[in-house]
Amino acid sequence: MKRTFVALAALLALSACSTEEQMVGVDGDADPSAGAEPAAAGQPTSAPAADGPVATAGLVTVLDDGDGPELCTNVAESLPPQCSGSPIAGWDWAAHPEHEDQSGTKWGTFALRGTFDGTTFTVTEAIPAALYDAAPAPAEPDFETPCEEPAGGWTMVDPATTTQESTDATFTAASRLPGYAGAWIDQSIDEADEPAPGEAEANDPTSMIINVAVTEDAAAAEATLRETWGGALCVSEAAYTESELNEIAMDLQALPGATSSWAADDVVHIGVLHDDGSLQAWVDETYGEGRVEVSATLVPAG
Repeated sequence: MKRTFVALAALLALSACSTEEQMVGVDGDADPSAGAEPAAAGQPTSAPAADGPVATAGLVTVLDDGDGPELCTNVAESLPPQCSGSPIAGWDWAAHPEHEDQSGTKWGTFALRGTFDGTTFTVTEAIPAALYDAAPAPAEPDFETPCEEPAGGWTMVDPATTTQESTDATFTAASRLPGYAGAWIDQSIDEADEPAPGEAEANDPTSMIINVAVTEDAAAAEATLRETWGGALCVSEAAYTESELNEIAMDLQALPGATSSWAADDVVHIGVLHDDGSLQAWVDETYGEGRVEVSATLVPAG
């Protein structure tokens, strides 16, 4: 099944990464107090230390550009790469030959185990990527169509307005709707006939479902969108607007150890270096349970 995410919410990365998904970037090496939003009342001001051993939740990059090794939480895809993250203690490159060395920068990919004092990660064990039995990848955000398939299937109602131009016009119109919560494309209509990557058919308006979520008057929103879109359309209800979720995501950039934040499916996701439960408890109290999910790079070691 092929899905294309268009504009459900802005992905807000906290370092100079270069992935296509990143729509807004903030320099992770910059002074967080410069131009940053003030911390919310009661917000934790330092990353929580771990009570016991912790491990990385999968493979991570360890990099040393001459200033000492770091556990990278964000990596810029350059050669050699650049990263921001947490300083590492107890690391000896000679003991870990499975690494690259170029232009004064050493880096490699490992699964790590150790201790974390709130600032520095001290390594006690490192498994190189080639020897690591990776766990299943976490589920991707669900960008499928929430509406039930119509009795006659997903069909066009007006071929004249099922074009690339009308696609663009429809997304523009959607962003102006009252209570706009996001929009995305589901290209799963022709599951048995997937075009090869890069082919023009991959974005064929006649084989896509435009999805739009709003927090108010879905029927009126659908009527407005039908003025520009004659293809398959699903208008669904959301609890929060895109601007509401993105405002929270921006605010959470000030959370200690924050690595990334994004919004999808009525939830703001915030990545942090480590959480002993106190960060999740704070966001639950501040924003309401279920509205923000915290995930950590360092988790209790099994």
